[in-house]
Amino acid sequence: MDDLDRHILNILRRDARTPYTEIAEEVGTSEGTVRNRVERMNADGVIERFTVTTRTGNVKAMIEISVAVDVDTASIAERMAEWAEVDFVWQVSGEQDVVLVVDAADTRSVNELITQAREQEEVVSTKTRLILEEKLG
Repeated sequence: MDDLDRHILNILRRDARTPYTEIAEEVGTSEGTVRNRVERMNADGVIERFTVTTRTGNVKAMIEISVAVDVDTASIAERMAEWAEVDFVWQVSGEQDVVLVVDAADTRSVNELITQAREQEEVVSTKTRLILEEKLG
């Protein structure tokens, strides 16, 4: 990955629907070069997916989860990723092991997700943070 790839990725992070012609103009190259680089980064797994960020008026939160020492965090993370209101699951270092980023209809729904997480036998504790405002980088 070089500086051009990074510049293209930064544009796509802000808006994944940006036309390749606009990206090419901004980075100073041809549309074909942008298309080829995006396709290569997609094939190489640098770009995992194109997604939509929403402003639904819902409650967004991070549910931080600690699991027992002998637990395969990848396994529990995969299971939690299937939950309907979960947007992202991160395996992290530090006090917590897994972080769920959720987009729930209301605080009751967030609380239900916390309860669902705590009901998992591998889970030792949870900590929740409501996301008050979100800015794209």
